[in-house]
Amino acid sequence: MNVRSAAGYAIGDFGINLYFISAMTYLLYFYTDVLGISAVAAAGVFGVARLIDAVTDPVMGAIAERTHTRWGRMRPYLLFGAVPLGLITILTFTVPDLDAEGKLTWAYTTYILFGLIYTVVTIPYATLTASLTSDYAERTKLSTYRIGCAFAGGFLVSVGTMPFVSLFESEAQGFQMLMLAFGVIATLLLLTTFWTTDEVVQPRAAEKPPLKDSLRAVFVNPPLLVVIGIFSCGMLSFTVRQATTAYFFIYNVGDPSLISWFFGVTLGCMLLGIWSVPWLAEKFGKAGAIRLGAYMTILACIGFYLTPYDAVNAIFFWGCLVALGGTPVAVLGWAMIPDTVEYAEHRHGTRADGMIFSTASFFQKLAKTIGGAGAALILGLAGYQANQAQTPEALAAIHGVLTLVPIGIMVVLIVLTKVHALDKEAHAELVRELRSA
Repeated sequence: MNVRSAAGYAIGDFGINLYFISAMTYLLYFYTDVLGISAVAAAGVFGVARLIDAVTDPVMGAIAERTHTRWGRMRPYLLFGAVPLGLITILTFTVPDLDAEGKLTWAYTTYILFGLIYTVVTIPYATLTASLTSDYAERTKLSTYRIGCAFAGGFLVSVGTMPFVSLFESEAQGFQMLMLAFGVIATLLLLTTFWTTDEVVQPRAAEKPPLKDSLRAVFVNPPLLVVIGIFSCGMLSFTVRQATTAYFFIYNVGDPSLISWFFGVTLGCMLLGIWSVPWLAEKFGKAGAIRLGAYMTILACIGFYLTPYDAVNAIFFWGCLVALGGTPVAVLGWAMIPDTVEYAEHRHGTRADGMIFSTASFFQKLAKTIGGAGAALILGLAGYQANQAQTPEALAAIHGVLTLVPIGIMVVLIVLTKVHALDKEAHAELVRELRSA
């Protein structure tokens, strides 16, 4: 695969993560402290909107893999979906002149629409990985470049959001203008991805696969089910940490100015650490590299939990280790899913790449739903009240979600990596047999 295609594909995730990290990191705060709805109400919005978003993923996957145009199967959705995605993001971070009930309805409507349009764009985008190359090692490198750009987009959001928002008369205006800027940037990058990539790996049969064959490729695919579990654990851990970090620095530490610094330093560590992932995968295998990261996350979370709120340097130190521990699964989850496409094609004769990626995305978003709604619900039940001093129970809940919950998630992830069997040698044999068929 040439450099132009690899770079063009990777930068699309920079744009996507302007949206993704904004929603993951700041939307809960925006709902409770800017839009003015309660944490429990926000939990309802997250739960409903993200569940709908997740459920529509397999539908979009089935549609995408049955699409046949002069631009390919996946790329047209980048061309026609980029602008609508930017527009709905702006509306999602807009405070309308409505009463409390109207604002809650606005939150439900805009976030549900955001999720639907996000799915239309990102499912085909993710599936492109399997269409650009069938080489096991190239997919690791491609996912590394892609996630490197994703982290760079996340870095911009995490570091730049609050300073940018503070430039305006109100946070409401600041968030809206920021999303306008992000929308323009992301739209241009996604269109660049469309123009610079080519779907060179195609299904062996030109006809549209029967739905039952696509479903069989997903659910009679043990390697995929294991990878989905690994991927979902990584997303769940990331979600609960991202959703509670701002609250931790505002209320537990008492210094909101540290939020951008913390995100900047930790994401900077991930950007540096990401380039070691191909080496780790080559030396220990993809599953082994993810397992090493999980061990690091557990140890770092324990250290984070035991650190006093006023020990800022130590908080940053443990936060960096937690971030580094999460880097392998963030990269290699996307590199492992395409391998299961060839497994299904070899076993069932169907290249159901759209359905496979969309099902993985469904469970990833389900994990995101549980993480975001769960964090909001725990805070609400613990007595969290926006823009005022928190009770000891609320502070303990924020601290516990940030540092203790990821430990349990990582234990499950480690078990799953132990049973993953589709390694480099097994995948190479599958590809050889498919090419000789």
